[in-house]
Amino acid sequence: MKKIFKSIARYFKGVKKEIGRIRWTSGKDLLKYSTVAVSFMLFIGVYFYIIELLTSLIRSVA
Repeated sequence: MKKIFKSIARYFKGVKKEIGRIRWTSGKDLLKYSTVAVSFMLFIGVYFYIIELLTSLIRSVA
């Protein structure tokens, strides 16, 4: 039974060690990447809205 608890403790020590090795993104970079992603999504949304608008106008004329 003690062996199980030692294994669990060793596992969580390893997890803690690995978390310490992670290189977290800085706040400045996170803001930059988020802005780019949201801008891209807005651009794609507007693009498809215009395409949909044009196709509906063409269908209504024909």
